[in-house]
Amino acid sequence: MAKIKITLTKSTNNATHKHKATIKALGLRKIGQAVELEHNPAIEGMLRFVAYLVKVEEA
Repeated sequence: MAKIKITLTKSTNNATHKHKATIKALGLRKIGQAVELEHNPAIEGMLRFVAYLVKVEEA
């Protein structure tokens, strides 16, 4: 499958507990940190949930 690069662009300070947990599950901790993950339906759903906090690019 294709890989995608996910970057945390905004703080999770005002995010709900569920959104913070989703960011943690994606492997992100600090603003500006990026991770590369396989693109699959589970990851896509997580990204839609926290779309306002992250930037997504193809790797």
